[in-house]
Amino acid sequence: MRQTARAIPRNHPHIVQTEGVCGGRPRIRDSRIPVRTIAGLYRQGEPVAEILDTYPQLDPAAVDDAIGYYLDHQKEIDAEIEANSLESVLAETGAVLGKNGVIRFPDKP
Repeated sequence: MRQTARAIPRNHPHIVQTEGVCGGRPRIRDSRIPVRTIAGLYRQGEPVAEILDTYPQLDPAAVDDAIGYYLDHQKEIDAEIEANSLESVLAETGAVLGKNGVIRFPDKP
């Protein structure tokens, strides 16, 4: 089955959504890097130059576009960031983060 990326309308040419890729969430074209990843770094105050150091395969225009998409869809992306936070995932799965940093899942009956 061939997957087709759906371009995001408006002024975000570097952002696409593809069913089955990154959960169908907005991502940077030709990558598997979701907008939420770039938005999370941006929210933490990371300069674009440092984001590009972390993801050197990305075009600077794509990072700028991901930040622009985030700012245009802030409520949606913030909710996505929260849903994918460690705390939310632990709560959803019933897993526990040990003091040693190891995640333990409950025994299944």
